[in-house]
Amino acid sequence: MTPRHPGMRERLAAALLGRVAGEDADAKRHRIHGAPGPRWFAPGSPVQQVHGDASMFVGGLRALLLQSLHPLAMAGVAGHSGYRGDPWGRLQRTSTFLAVTTFGTAEDAEAAVAAVRRVHARVRGRAADGRAYAASDPHLLEWVHVAEVDSFLRAHQAYGARPLDPAGCDEYVRQTAKVARALGARDVPTNVADLGERLERFRPELEGTADAQSAARFLLLRAPLPVAAQGPYLALGGAAVSLLPRWSRRPLGLPSVPPLERTVGRLGGVATTSAIRWALAATPPPAASVEAGAAEERSRS
Repeated sequence: MTPRHPGMRERLAAALLGRVAGEDADAKRHRIHGAPGPRWFAPGSPVQQVHGDASMFVGGLRALLLQSLHPLAMAGVAGHSGYRGDPWGRLQRTSTFLAVTTFGTAEDAEAAVAAVRRVHARVRGRAADGRAYAASDPHLLEWVHVAEVDSFLRAHQAYGARPLDPAGCDEYVRQTAKVARALGARDVPTNVADLGERLERFRPELEGTADAQSAARFLLLRAPLPVAAQGPYLALGGAAVSLLPRWSRRPLGLPSVPPLERTVGRLGGVATTSAIRWALAATPPPAASVEAGAAEERSRS
C-alpha cells in the first residue's frame, strides 16, 4: 500500500505542535497523554477542558502581556528567561509544563514542579529601581498565577469550543490552585470572584516599565515567524489585547478601540482559533489508562 502523504491539515498540525512543543512534540504528547497511572485531574475536568483548547493560544499571549506589568516579575523575565534570544524555546518549556501538570501522570507532574522550583531557586536579582526579586517569592508566584488563570479562563470563555458554566469556571480556578501551591504560592484564589478580587489587589503594584513595553512590542509585532504565519499571529495578538483589562492598555503602550475590538478583533480571534482547532483535531492525543477520578482530585486538595 502506498503511504498516504500528509495533507494540509496534518502539515498545519505538525507545524503548530512543533512551534509550541518542539521538534519531539509527538513523542512528548504520547508520553504525557498516553502513560498509564493516576492524574492530578480527572479526565474531562474543567482544567483539562480549558488547557486542551485552541483558545490557549490567545490566553497565553494575554497572560504574558499582563504578567509583564509587575516590575519585579518583568525584571526576572528580562534578566533570566532569554525570551528574545529563544522565544519559542521558552514557549515550549512553558507549554510542556502546563501539559504535564494538566494531563500527565501524578508522578510526572510532581517531577515537573520540582524541576521548575529548582530553576526558580536560582533566579534572583535586582530590578531597575533597586528592589530585590526572586522567582521563588510566594507573592510573585501568586501574581504570575493570577494573571495566567485570569487570561486562560477569559480566553476560553470568549473563544473556547465549549465555554464553561459558572460552576465550571469556579472549579477551574480551584483546580489550578493546586499547581500554584505546589510551585510555592501560598494564598491563591479558589473561585472566580476571588480571582477578580486578587487581580484588583495587585493593581497598585503594577507599572508599564520600559521592559514591559519592549516585551509587548516584541510579543505582538516582532516575534520571529515565517511570513505565512504573520497574519494569523497578528489576529491572535489582536484577540489577546482585546481581552486585556482597559486599565492595562496605556501602561503597555497598547491601543484601546472598543468598536474595532468587538468586530475585527473578535472575528480574527474566532477565525484563528477555529483554524487551529480544526488542524489539531487531525492529530488527537493518545488515550491514557487513567484511574477514574484521579486520586488527588478525590482528596479535593
